[in-house]
Amino acid sequence: MANDSVPAPAPHRRRPRYSGSYPRRFEEKYKEHDPERHAETVARVLASGKTPAGTHRPIMVREVLEVLAPRPGELAVDATLGHGGHAQEILPRLQPGGHLVGLDADPIELPKTEARLRALGFGPEMFTARRSNFAGLPQVLAAVNASGKREPGAPQNIPGADLILADLGVSSMQIDDPARGFSVKLEGPLDMRMNPERGQPASALLERLKPEALAAVLAENADEADAALLARALAGKTFATTTELARAVRAALPWLRKDGADLAVRRVFQALRIAVNDEFSALETFLRHLPACLKPGGRAAILTFHSGEDRRVKTAFAAGFREGFYSDIAHEVIRPAAEERHSNPRSAPAKLRWARRVA
Repeated sequence: MANDSVPAPAPHRRRPRYSGSYPRRFEEKYKEHDPERHAETVARVLASGKTPAGTHRPIMVREVLEVLAPRPGELAVDATLGHGGHAQEILPRLQPGGHLVGLDADPIELPKTEARLRALGFGPEMFTARRSNFAGLPQVLAAVNASGKREPGAPQNIPGADLILADLGVSSMQIDDPARGFSVKLEGPLDMRMNPERGQPASALLERLKPEALAAVLAENADEADAALLARALAGKTFATTTELARAVRAALPWLRKDGADLAVRRVFQALRIAVNDEFSALETFLRHLPACLKPGGRAAILTFHSGEDRRVKTAFAAGFREGFYSDIAHEVIRPAAEERHSNPRSAPAKLRWARRVA
């Protein structure tokens, strides 16, 4: 007769696999995501000339501060807040009495950056965060500083800022997160949206575009020499992940050595990212409204990272100078110093241009 008092054996459970020194999961692999626990790892990554994953090293900080010359009591705008590196350096120079408005369209990174700056002691009286693309700067200024005086020619009674900074392109936090789909190195969904709540991902764009339209995107957004060939290989196809697309690009250009193929992959990713986020249209809108968003004597600085961006900034500043909106502009582009390019390779393509509104 069976003994009902004997307990049933416990179900077998496999013990968690030890991830070891080289775990595969992104969250485990990059200890820099928890810098307080892994300060030595972060220091080692920085010393090697790399950017700790999930962080962003502000580029050309010294040059930006020289150009913008923030002073106590002034109103500043960081139109691309990102990780807050530039804002963190500008904010103390605005005190006492100054204020910085930070804009960012990314709903994932903006709350993190706001919390980071609040923890550094920059309260609401010093710093305001607004979720907005930089093309919406006039509306943001009107809402944040509606009590300001009307500037001549400014639409909707927009009060001007004393200094405005825009650091264009994609941030390191976005690149380093595979779930965002920006990286050519890590597998993730082929998304690339800076605001994942709006628009269509890169995968949907590729499926929709005809070869002629995709060739134009690759040529305009990345100066891709093999745009027509790549467009025939990629347009109308389904690529669910970043690595699938990267393999297809390399397969379409079999004669290229590894370095050349890697550059082609990066150019394709850049072109698609710009198209997915409509970056050039947003930049052109921002540049068109920029003079009216500056107070008399106000300063603007813009960091660009490829020829399409720099060309638009250079053209807009030159036009504003000829038309009398700007009293002075950068006639030569400013580039990172050799030391910065060595310690932070992601700074290498950066170009800085500035303009000063007439007093």
